[in-house]
Amino acid sequence: MSRGHLSITAAALMLVGGAAWAQMTPVGTWRSIDDSTGEPKAQVVIADAGGVLNGRIEKTLKKDADPKAVCEKCTDDRKDKPMVGLEIIRGAKKADGKDVWEGGRILDPEKGSDYTLRLTPIEGGKKLEVRGSIGPFGRTQTWVRVQ
Repeated sequence: MSRGHLSITAAALMLVGGAAWAQMTPVGTWRSIDDSTGEPKAQVVIADAGGVLNGRIEKTLKKDADPKAVCEKCTDDRKDKPMVGLEIIRGAKKADGKDVWEGGRILDPEKGSDYTLRLTPIEGGKKLEVRGSIGPFGRTQTWVRVQ
């Protein structure tokens, strides 16, 4: 192989490796699933801003969702903001030496409740365990990556 072929091969391997690594982060587009019905609830986009993850509702997926709904029960700066575009994840950071993002907060806009947050990619990054808790109490949802 010539030197040019080696460079192209190395670059291709880096891209493939980078794509595989990127899948093991919460960064991306996710479909949240309703705990009680098992139906898709919302599509959420999680983005990285300098090592800090934030997530917004990109669109609501519930069959009966009002496209003009606002966060009536929110008590902070998100009060009465539209659900679509609402930032529900704030401030999560990668834990040292683990594929876990913690330290942030997650909002349940239907209840107006704000919880401590832990995000854990599972199944090769195809799913995301989203844990919200208050003290020792909490619940974990499994979100599905939108391909």
